[in-house]
Amino acid sequence: MWRRTYLFLVLVRLWFALSPSYLHPDENFQGPEVIAGEIFSYPVRRTWEFTSDNPIRSVFPLWPVYGLPMLLLRWLWIGNGNDGEITPIAVFWTLRVLMFIVGFVLEDWAIHELIPSQRHRRLAVLLVASSYVTWTYQTHTFSNSIETLAVAWSLVLIERILDSPQRGSVLASTVLGVVAVFGAFNRITFPAFLLIPGLRLLPYYWKNPLSFTAILMAGLGTTAVAISLDTAFYTPHSISWSDLLRRPVLTPLNNLLYNISPTNLAKHGLHPWYQHLLVNLPQLIGPGMLLLFMRPKRSLRLYSAISGIVVLSFSQHQEARFLLPTVPLILSSVRLPRNEKLLRGWAVSWVIFNLIFGILMGVYHQGGIVPAQVFMSKQPDATQAIWWKTYMPPIWLLNGKNEVLHTRDVMGMKGGNLLEELEKIATCDTPADRRSMEYLKEKNGTYLVAPLSATWLDPYLSNKGLEGLRFREVWRYQQHLNLDDLDFAEDGVWDTLSRVIGRRGLAIWRVTKSCPGVKGR
Repeated sequence: MWRRTYLFLVLVRLWFALSPSYLHPDENFQGPEVIAGEIFSYPVRRTWEFTSDNPIRSVFPLWPVYGLPMLLLRWLWIGNGNDGEITPIAVFWTLRVLMFIVGFVLEDWAIHELIPSQRHRRLAVLLVASSYVTWTYQTHTFSNSIETLAVAWSLVLIERILDSPQRGSVLASTVLGVVAVFGAFNRITFPAFLLIPGLRLLPYYWKNPLSFTAILMAGLGTTAVAISLDTAFYTPHSISWSDLLRRPVLTPLNNLLYNISPTNLAKHGLHPWYQHLLVNLPQLIGPGMLLLFMRPKRSLRLYSAISGIVVLSFSQHQEARFLLPTVPLILSSVRLPRNEKLLRGWAVSWVIFNLIFGILMGVYHQGGIVPAQVFMSKQPDATQAIWWKTYMPPIWLLNGKNEVLHTRDVMGMKGGNLLEELEKIATCDTPADRRSMEYLKEKNGTYLVAPLSATWLDPYLSNKGLEGLRFREVWRYQQHLNLDDLDFAEDGVWDTLSRVIGRRGLAIWRVTKSCPGVKGR
């Protein structure tokens, strides 16, 4: 029964990995899009994190996680005699499957390593495997998802070091030195999760200097490689030893300095210190919070989660995904209620919670963005695209179309200003625009991508007169929810939910305008 349940949950995880939900722009812009621009000929967009004078994102962890799979995929493509580049969407799905495999293997394996009791281990594995966080966030290309695996395996290595004889601890210490540096360059929040577990190593290394030397040398060597890769990436010319010694690019330091500035954090949103504990953590584990406070099992995993939550709560900018490493640590450190009725009630609430959030975040959340970009990449006339009230679209999925297609993200723009911008770039309405697919033969075309819940557009979509803008719907995707378009203060709770949920979906309109002197009217 246990094995069948676990296998079913693995298939559920795979199904969500192959669903095109879009949880946050960072899952593309902080990793795959950057490396895809280096390996393939796709034109890409580098965000401010990579283009500022003091870049805060390291490319060191991106190469083994995304670069190697892309290089292997390209080698297989060319080796089979195919011409041209692999389509970006093929790379996109390959990375999703990779994240599923890596999470399935490394996360579950780490839980098996960390829990000696078979009964408790089976419960922990099932709780983690049945969490919507595992189905969604962990199968997406987030640096937080990679951080989750790095934290888990750092704890495994710490346990191995403490339980091993001298020779075994040297090897484990060497690996831990590499993983620790990798984790820190991946996210500067990583050391917060090892603050308490790392204290257990101090007396051990005091008595075993050889193991300490191993972790120190491995850490220094990995740091040197990471700094060299970052310096080479961010330096416009070929680097020399002088560049490495005098002008090294220290991305973790830049990241730390940026994030300790309240002025910088205010650009991304400020939150109270209790945001993680009272809002973000319940959003991630739901009914698991009850077990955490009722019957927690004291363990190195729980102490790691606590240290991470405490340290991260000092930051004024707090997003739920920052706590991803705590999810498997907490779920593997709880006990189920002994009372049968309580157990049954909790189990039902756990299943309902994860089904709701799994479908919401894994299927519908901004789910039309990736399919919309694939559609736009196939429109021969597309030269202008405005995205309104959606997340920033990943332009690398345009498959080179972005060489002629200018994509603008105007998520928070007022409706009146949107019409003004469309008026400037809309092409003149011709007879071809009013016939079936004739508009595709035009040289230029302007497109608007917006959620169907944007009711502000409704009065303008039906315009068939000779004046103003004309909107022709050319594409629609129903499995799309725009949760960033919630306006309870102005529309009320019921009307807002009716609009956002009842009119779910993403649409693309080809936008034209009336031009004096154009023939065929």
